[in-house]
Amino acid sequence: MSRPPLPPFDAVSAAAKVQAAEDAWNTRDPEKVAAAYSADSVWRNRDRFVTGRAEIAGFLRDKWDRELEYALRKDLWAFAGNRIAVRFQYECRDVDGQWWRSYGNELWEFDDEGYMRRREASINDVPIDEAQRRIHGRRPDAERGGAEQPLR
Repeated sequence: MSRPPLPPFDAVSAAAKVQAAEDAWNTRDPEKVAAAYSADSVWRNRDRFVTGRAEIAGFLRDKWDRELEYALRKDLWAFAGNRIAVRFQYECRDVDGQWWRSYGNELWEFDDEGYMRRREASINDVPIDEAQRRIHGRRPDAERGGAEQPLR
């Protein structure tokens, strides 16, 4: 079984892969998100190292228990062969009601079947007021497939 689009990526297929990831992460469904990764996928997320779908799903359950009303935007940065670089930002609030905007970069490597076998994420968090939020729900169709919001 494969998970199209498959490498090697071109501009269209890389953008489609990034949009599919954004859509999946915005469901906040750990099993659905984990299904996009190879069975032995290796992650570095900030200071955490996670291996395999079960650990990925557990990591995401914990994440979304803490990061409430999570909404994400991912944008293609670069691609070559079976690798894609992404920049992203997401917003969420914690249990105390503090809103956060998190900025980051991810490096992705895919196997021949289109599953992500490696993910390295570097992320920085900035506290914001609720009035400063700019990510609300699903990205409008007119902005899908590469439109970017400024990273500020």
